[in-house]
Amino acid sequence: MLTYQEIRENETVRTYIRLADESLAALGFTEHSFAHVTLVAQTAGYILSTLGYPARTVELARIAGYLHDIGNLVNRVGHSQSGAVMAFRILDRLDCPPEEIAAIVTAIGNHDEGTGQPVDAMSAALILADKSDVRRSRVRNQDMACFDIHDRVNYSVQESRLQIDEAHTCIRLRLSVDTRYGSVMDYFEIFLQRMLLCRKAAEKLGLRFQLTINDQQLI
Repeated sequence: MLTYQEIRENETVRTYIRLADESLAALGFTEHSFAHVTLVAQTAGYILSTLGYPARTVELARIAGYLHDIGNLVNRVGHSQSGAVMAFRILDRLDCPPEEIAAIVTAIGNHDEGTGQPVDAMSAALILADKSDVRRSRVRNQDMACFDIHDRVNYSVQESRLQIDEAHTCIRLRLSVDTRYGSVMDYFEIFLQRMLLCRKAAEKLGLRFQLTINDQQLI
């Protein structure tokens, strides 16, 4: 069976991730390279393992998380769909079973807030993992005077933590925000659609979604 570790070590996959991130860097986007996809993979796995899903489902979620942004190599627009097609070809060549390819491709194709929906548990976990990755280290621009709103919001986040409660009824995104660089309203201006998708994803997993910024519950 194909493993998450094998995907991480695959040179074709690593090349696509690196070059996709270079394309986004040229367009002024925040970091979408190995740090992002590794964190998303780990978080998606954490969500499903915590909720008691089978170990193989957890492994497939990690694989989907690691591959989810390779479509940025083609174009930022529609990157979830193009990434799903690219992932299909990679996984098929690695002799991954059709049922597992289908699960991974479905999750990747549904992770973006523009067109995606949490159609199953894996896609829901990927959405929550991806949209919760807001952090200062994703900002490439070192000149604060030239920050756009995405730079300001990501740079303002000192700590981000996504956690499921002990009763397994609620998943909470806790952010610590330095309002010298970005306001809570800035966050909602660019991330409101993402947070609404996170709420749908949580519901698909039988959870409530909560957003807490500086110890104030906002959703």
